[in-house]
Amino acid sequence: MAMPQTSVTLTPEQIAELNEKLGTARHDINNNLSLIVAAVELMRRKPELAPRMVESISQQPDKIIAQMRAFSAEFEKTFGITRD
Repeated sequence: MAMPQTSVTLTPEQIAELNEKLGTARHDINNNLSLIVAAVELMRRKPELAPRMVESISQQPDKIIAQMRAFSAEFEKTFGITRD
């Protein structure tokens, strides 16, 4: 990973945009985690729903990873960080 060789200056608008994207990522990841918790609770109360809930649970990590990658890409772009 190549870091910028000079100082990086962001405008207030760039900081606000990055903060908004962080807030969106945080919200989306919280939603994915909430789905996992809800599915586990449903399986505890109604074990017969387990096959359906397992499918829902198994999709959440990939969604979280995709959201983290998208935010990381925006962060790196904003700060001029490149991957070798």
